Amino acid sequence: MPTFTALTTMPGEDAAYALAEALEHLDPEPIGTGVFEIEDGSGLWEVAAYTEAAPDAGTLAVLAALHGAKPFNISEIPDQDWVSKVQRDLAPVPAGRFFVYGSHDADKVPADSTPLLIEAAMAFGTGHHGTTLGCLLAFEDVLAKGFTGGRVLDLGCGTAVLAMAAAKVLGGPVLASDIDPVAVDVARANVTANNLDGQVDCIVAAGFGAGGDRLAGPFDLVFANILKGPLISLAPDIGANMAPDGYLILSGILNEQADEVAGVYRENGFSLAKSSAIGDWTTLILRKSPA
Repeated sequence: MPTFTALTTMPGEDAAYALAEALEHLDPEPIGTGVFEIEDGSGLWEVAAYTEAAPDAGTLAVLAALHGAKPFNISEIPDQDWVSKVQRDLAPVPAGRFFVYGSHDADKVPADSTPLLIEAAMAFGTGHHGTTLGCLLAFEDVLAKGFTGGRVLDLGCGTAVLAMAAAKVLGGPVLASDIDPVAVDVARANVTANNLDGQVDCIVAAGFGAGGDRLAGPFDLVFANILKGPLISLAPDIGANMAPDGYLILSGILNEQADEVAGVYRENGFSLAKSSAIGDWTTLILRKSPA
Protein backbone atom coordinates (compact mmCIF):
# COMPACT_ATOMS: atom_id res chain seq x y z
CA MET A 1 0.00 0.00 0.00
CA PRO A 2 1.45 3.43 -0.90
CA THR A 3 1.97 6.12 1.72
CA PHE A 4 1.51 9.85 1.21
CA THR A 5 3.60 12.59 2.76
CA ALA A 6 2.69 16.23 3.21
CA LEU A 7 5.68 18.47 4.02
CA THR A 8 6.04 22.15 4.78
CA THR A 9 8.50 24.50 6.49
CA MET A 10 7.90 27.43 8.80
CA PRO A 11 9.69 29.60 11.37
CA GLY A 12 9.38 28.95 15.10
CA GLU A 13 9.36 25.78 17.19
CA ASP A 14 6.09 26.49 19.02
CA ALA A 15 4.28 27.34 15.79
CA ALA A 16 5.59 24.18 14.14
CA TYR A 17 4.31 21.98 16.96
CA ALA A 18 0.95 23.77 16.87
CA LEU A 19 0.62 22.97 13.17
CA ALA A 20 1.60 19.34 13.79
CA GLU A 21 -1.12 19.08 16.41
CA ALA A 22 -3.66 20.48 13.95
CA LEU A 23 -2.56 17.90 11.36
CA GLU A 24 -3.45 15.09 13.76
CA HIS A 25 -7.13 16.00 13.30
CA LEU A 26 -7.12 15.58 9.50
CA ASP A 27 -9.51 13.22 7.76
CA PRO A 28 -8.06 10.76 6.86
CA GLU A 29 -6.16 10.75 10.14
CA PRO A 30 -2.39 10.66 9.67
CA ILE A 31 -0.53 7.50 10.65
CA GLY A 32 2.17 9.81 11.97
CA THR A 33 3.35 13.41 12.19
CA GLY A 34 6.79 14.86 12.71
CA VAL A 35 8.48 18.16 13.59
CA PHE A 36 12.17 18.64 12.82
CA GLU A 37 14.49 21.61 13.17
CA ILE A 38 16.40 22.33 9.97
CA GLU A 39 19.98 22.63 11.23
CA ASP A 40 21.23 25.15 8.68
CA GLY A 41 20.99 28.31 10.76
CA SER A 42 17.80 29.44 9.00
CA GLY A 43 15.55 29.08 12.06
CA LEU A 44 13.08 27.06 10.00
CA TRP A 45 11.26 23.92 11.11
CA GLU A 46 9.92 21.11 8.92
CA VAL A 47 6.45 19.76 9.66
CA ALA A 48 5.32 16.48 8.11
CA ALA A 49 2.22 14.30 8.04
CA TYR A 50 2.10 10.71 6.77
CA THR A 51 -1.20 9.24 5.55
CA GLU A 52 -2.35 6.01 3.92
CA ALA A 53 -4.78 7.90 1.66
CA ALA A 54 -4.14 11.10 -0.27
CA PRO A 55 -4.68 14.11 2.03
CA ASP A 56 -7.03 16.89 0.97
CA ALA A 57 -4.95 19.62 -0.66
CA GLY A 58 -7.51 22.32 0.13
CA THR A 59 -7.52 21.55 3.83
CA LEU A 60 -3.73 21.58 3.93
CA ALA A 61 -3.64 24.92 2.13
CA VAL A 62 -5.96 26.42 4.75
CA LEU A 63 -3.88 25.02 7.63
CA ALA A 64 -0.67 26.34 6.08
CA ALA A 65 -2.16 29.81 5.72
CA LEU A 66 -3.57 29.84 9.26
CA HIS A 67 -0.25 28.80 10.82
CA GLY A 68 2.09 30.91 8.69
CA ALA A 69 3.67 27.95 6.89
CA LYS A 70 4.69 27.53 3.29
CA PRO A 71 2.28 25.57 1.03
CA PHE A 72 2.41 21.81 1.67
CA ASN A 73 4.22 19.58 -0.80
CA ILE A 74 2.23 16.34 -1.17
CA SER A 75 4.04 13.25 -2.43
CA GLU A 76 3.20 9.58 -2.85
CA ILE A 77 5.80 7.11 -1.57
CA PRO A 78 5.69 3.83 -3.50
CA ASP A 79 5.44 0.57 -1.61
CA GLN A 80 8.81 -1.20 -1.50
CA ASP A 81 11.10 -3.16 0.75
CA TRP A 82 12.85 -0.23 2.41
CA VAL A 83 15.09 -2.34 4.64
CA SER A 84 16.51 -4.21 1.63
CA LYS A 85 16.97 -0.94 -0.24
CA VAL A 86 18.83 0.68 2.66
CA GLN A 87 21.02 -2.38 3.07
CA ARG A 88 21.98 -2.21 -0.60
CA ASP A 89 22.76 1.51 -0.37
CA LEU A 90 24.82 1.37 2.85
CA ALA A 91 28.35 0.40 1.96
CA PRO A 92 30.82 -0.53 4.71
CA VAL A 93 32.64 2.40 6.34
CA PRO A 94 36.30 2.22 7.36
CA ALA A 95 37.23 4.67 10.13
CA GLY A 96 40.80 4.19 11.27
CA ARG A 97 40.99 0.75 12.86
CA PHE A 98 37.20 0.47 12.87
CA PHE A 99 35.09 -1.10 10.12
CA VAL A 100 31.36 -0.38 10.32
CA TYR A 101 29.26 -2.80 8.28
CA GLY A 102 25.91 -4.53 7.94
CA SER A 103 25.49 -8.29 8.02
CA HIS A 104 25.00 -8.30 4.23
CA ASP A 105 28.66 -7.21 3.97
CA ALA A 106 30.13 -9.63 6.54
CA ASP A 107 32.42 -11.12 3.90
CA LYS A 108 34.14 -7.75 3.41
CA VAL A 109 35.46 -7.26 6.96
CA PRO A 110 39.26 -6.87 6.89
CA ALA A 111 41.10 -9.31 9.12
CA ASP A 112 43.12 -6.56 10.81
CA SER A 113 40.15 -4.28 11.60
CA THR A 114 37.98 -3.77 14.67
CA PRO A 115 34.55 -4.68 13.25
CA LEU A 116 31.33 -2.96 14.31
CA LEU A 117 28.16 -4.65 13.06
CA ILE A 118 25.34 -2.11 12.67
CA GLU A 119 22.15 -3.01 10.84
CA ALA A 120 19.99 -0.38 9.14
CA ALA A 121 17.46 0.51 11.83
CA MET A 122 15.39 3.30 13.36
CA ALA A 123 18.25 4.89 15.28
CA PHE A 124 20.96 7.31 14.22
CA GLY A 125 24.52 6.11 13.79
CA THR A 126 25.52 3.79 10.96
CA GLY A 127 28.91 5.40 10.38
CA HIS A 128 27.89 6.90 7.05
CA HIS A 129 27.08 10.32 8.49
CA GLY A 130 29.96 12.75 8.89
CA THR A 131 29.26 13.12 12.61
CA THR A 132 29.51 9.41 13.47
CA LEU A 133 32.56 8.97 11.28
CA GLY A 134 34.10 12.07 12.83
CA CYS A 135 33.59 10.69 16.34
CA LEU A 136 35.24 7.37 15.46
CA LEU A 137 38.24 9.17 14.00
CA ALA A 138 38.35 11.49 17.03
CA PHE A 139 38.42 8.42 19.28
CA GLU A 140 41.45 7.24 17.31
CA ASP A 141 43.10 10.59 18.07
CA VAL A 142 42.32 10.26 21.78
CA LEU A 143 43.80 6.76 21.84
CA ALA A 144 46.91 8.08 20.07
CA LYS A 145 47.26 10.69 22.84
CA GLY A 146 47.68 7.81 25.31
CA PHE A 147 44.15 7.33 26.65
CA THR A 148 43.95 3.83 28.08
CA GLY A 149 40.52 3.65 29.67
CA GLY A 150 38.37 4.49 32.65
CA ARG A 151 34.68 5.27 32.87
CA VAL A 152 33.21 5.84 29.41
CA LEU A 153 29.80 7.29 28.48
CA ASP A 154 28.09 7.46 25.07
CA LEU A 155 25.48 10.20 25.67
CA GLY A 156 22.65 10.16 23.12
CA CYS A 157 23.95 6.84 21.88
CA GLY A 158 21.62 6.07 18.93
CA THR A 159 22.82 2.69 17.66
CA ALA A 160 25.57 2.64 20.36
CA VAL A 161 28.25 2.40 17.68
CA LEU A 162 30.56 4.70 19.67
CA ALA A 163 30.00 2.84 22.94
CA MET A 164 30.77 -0.44 21.19
CA ALA A 165 33.92 0.99 19.62
CA ALA A 166 35.13 2.00 23.08
CA ALA A 167 34.23 -1.38 24.57
CA LYS A 168 36.06 -3.29 21.84
CA VAL A 169 39.26 -1.28 22.29
CA LEU A 170 39.22 -0.54 26.03
CA GLY A 171 37.07 -3.34 27.41
CA GLY A 172 33.96 -2.73 29.46
CA PRO A 173 31.95 -1.57 31.08
CA VAL A 174 30.80 1.31 28.87
CA LEU A 175 27.54 3.15 29.55
CA ALA A 176 25.27 4.15 26.63
CA SER A 177 22.22 6.35 27.19
CA ASP A 178 19.53 7.84 24.97
CA ILE A 179 16.28 9.72 25.51
CA ASP A 180 14.55 7.56 22.86
CA PRO A 181 13.42 4.07 24.00
CA VAL A 182 13.44 2.86 20.37
CA ALA A 183 17.07 3.88 20.03
CA VAL A 184 17.94 2.05 23.24
CA ASP A 185 16.20 -1.12 21.98
CA VAL A 186 18.24 -0.88 18.76
CA ALA A 187 21.41 -0.25 20.76
CA ARG A 188 20.83 -3.34 22.92
CA ALA A 189 20.26 -5.47 19.82
CA ASN A 190 23.52 -4.17 18.33
CA VAL A 191 25.39 -4.87 21.55
CA THR A 192 24.20 -8.47 21.47
CA ALA A 193 25.02 -8.83 17.77
CA ASN A 194 28.58 -7.66 18.49
CA ASN A 195 29.01 -10.08 21.43
CA LEU A 196 29.34 -7.19 23.87
CA ASP A 197 26.66 -8.13 26.39
CA GLY A 198 27.99 -7.29 29.84
CA GLN A 199 30.44 -4.76 28.40
CA VAL A 200 27.99 -2.10 27.15
CA ASP A 201 25.04 -1.10 29.36
CA CYS A 202 22.26 0.70 27.46
CA ILE A 203 19.75 2.79 29.39
CA VAL A 204 16.90 5.22 28.66
CA ALA A 205 17.67 8.58 30.24
CA ALA A 206 17.01 12.23 29.39
CA GLY A 207 20.29 13.71 30.57
CA PHE A 208 22.32 13.14 33.70
CA GLY A 209 19.63 13.75 36.30
CA ALA A 210 17.36 11.06 34.86
CA GLY A 211 20.01 8.36 34.93
CA GLY A 212 20.46 8.06 38.67
CA ASP A 213 23.72 6.77 40.06
CA ARG A 214 24.70 5.14 36.77
CA LEU A 215 24.96 8.55 35.08
CA ALA A 216 26.81 10.17 37.98
CA GLY A 217 30.40 11.13 37.19
CA PRO A 218 33.24 11.34 37.04
CA PHE A 219 33.66 9.99 33.50
CA ASP A 220 37.06 9.79 31.84
CA LEU A 221 35.70 9.80 28.28
CA VAL A 222 32.34 11.05 27.03
CA PHE A 223 30.95 10.88 23.49
CA ALA A 224 28.03 13.24 22.73
CA ASN A 225 26.98 13.13 19.09
CA ILE A 226 23.72 15.05 19.30
CA LEU A 227 22.98 18.57 17.96
CA LYS A 228 24.07 22.10 18.83
CA GLY A 229 21.08 22.99 21.02
CA PRO A 230 21.20 19.97 23.33
CA LEU A 231 25.00 20.10 23.47
CA ILE A 232 24.89 23.69 24.73
CA SER A 233 22.14 22.86 27.24
CA LEU A 234 24.10 19.87 28.55
CA ALA A 235 27.44 21.69 28.88
CA PRO A 236 27.17 22.43 32.64
CA ASP A 237 26.12 18.85 33.47
CA ILE A 238 28.80 17.34 31.27
CA GLY A 239 31.40 19.61 32.83
CA ALA A 240 30.27 18.66 36.33
CA ASN A 241 30.48 14.94 35.56
CA MET A 242 33.88 14.82 33.82
CA ALA A 243 37.05 13.64 35.49
CA PRO A 244 39.98 16.08 35.54
CA ASP A 245 41.94 15.71 32.28
CA GLY A 246 39.07 13.62 30.86
CA TYR A 247 38.33 13.68 27.15
CA LEU A 248 35.07 14.85 25.58
CA ILE A 249 34.19 14.13 21.94
CA LEU A 250 31.34 16.26 20.56
CA SER A 251 29.63 16.19 17.19
CA GLY A 252 26.29 16.86 15.53
CA ILE A 253 27.68 20.38 15.02
CA LEU A 254 27.47 22.26 11.73
CA ASN A 255 30.80 23.82 10.77
CA GLU A 256 29.53 27.36 11.36
CA GLN A 257 28.35 26.38 14.87
CA ALA A 258 31.67 24.93 16.07
CA ASP A 259 33.17 28.11 17.54
CA GLU A 260 30.04 28.84 19.55
CA VAL A 261 29.87 25.31 20.97
CA ALA A 262 33.58 25.29 21.81
CA GLY A 263 33.17 28.65 23.55
CA VAL A 264 30.35 27.36 25.75
CA TYR A 265 32.45 24.37 26.80
CA ARG A 266 35.45 26.59 27.56
CA GLU A 267 33.18 28.41 30.00
CA ASN A 268 32.48 25.04 31.62
CA GLY A 269 36.08 24.06 32.21
CA PHE A 270 37.21 22.51 28.92
CA SER A 271 40.04 23.32 26.53
CA LEU A 272 39.87 22.56 22.81
CA ALA A 273 42.32 19.83 21.79
CA LYS A 274 41.26 19.42 18.16
CA SER A 275 38.56 20.46 15.69
CA SER A 276 38.01 18.57 12.44
CA ALA A 277 35.37 18.78 9.70
CA ILE A 278 33.86 16.14 7.44
CA GLY A 279 31.57 17.73 4.88
CA ASP A 280 29.21 20.14 6.65
CA TRP A 281 29.88 18.71 10.13
CA THR A 282 32.53 19.43 12.76
CA THR A 283 33.76 17.13 15.51
CA LEU A 284 35.43 18.61 18.58
CA ILE A 285 37.86 16.95 20.97
CA LEU A 286 37.92 18.78 24.32
CA ARG A 287 39.74 18.10 27.55
CA LYS A 288 38.56 18.87 31.06
CA SER A 289 40.83 21.20 32.96
CA PRO A 290 42.85 19.60 35.79
CA ALA A 291 41.38 19.91 39.27
